Amino acid sequence: MEVAEKGIGMAVLTAKQIMEIIPHRQPFMLVDTIEELEAGKRAVGKKCVSYNEPFFAGHFPGEPVMPGVLIIEALAQVGAVAILSLPENKGKTAYFGAINSAKFKGKVLPGDVLMLETEIIKSKGPIGVGSAKATVDGTVVAQAELTFALGKAE
Repeated sequence: MEVAEKGIGMAVLTAKQIMEIIPHRQPFMLVDTIEELEAGKRAVGKKCVSYNEPFFAGHFPGEPVMPGVLIIEALAQVGAVAILSLPENKGKTAYFGAINSAKFKGKVLPGDVLMLETEIIKSKGPIGVGSAKATVDGTVVAQAELTFALGKAE
């Protein structure tokens, strides 16, 4: 997979390129673009949160708020792009092993641009840990430590 050189205002990876790395698809692919990528080390993604997101129909009627668990999932998807971008991990899947120290510090609403940053802080064999934070307009709205296990897709 080729990664385009980033120009002003350009993403490093488009949605189509992200789908070549991780198995997620709509409506569960929660990352629109990857803005920064250091394969195996860290990635920064962007999610433009639209009022048309399917989860807003029930969370909550009259007061739409992106569910915290989906913010954590979006962070995990960004981390998966980072770790699965390594050539030796091509074709593998990153599965959740644990979510630790999750904190939610603000609401994510329709119209927000959610920036998602996950840095791989430990990796040994097929197990790794990522430090993840989500921001809106530079303000942290969620953070967590995410443990993953690499496995073959079935």
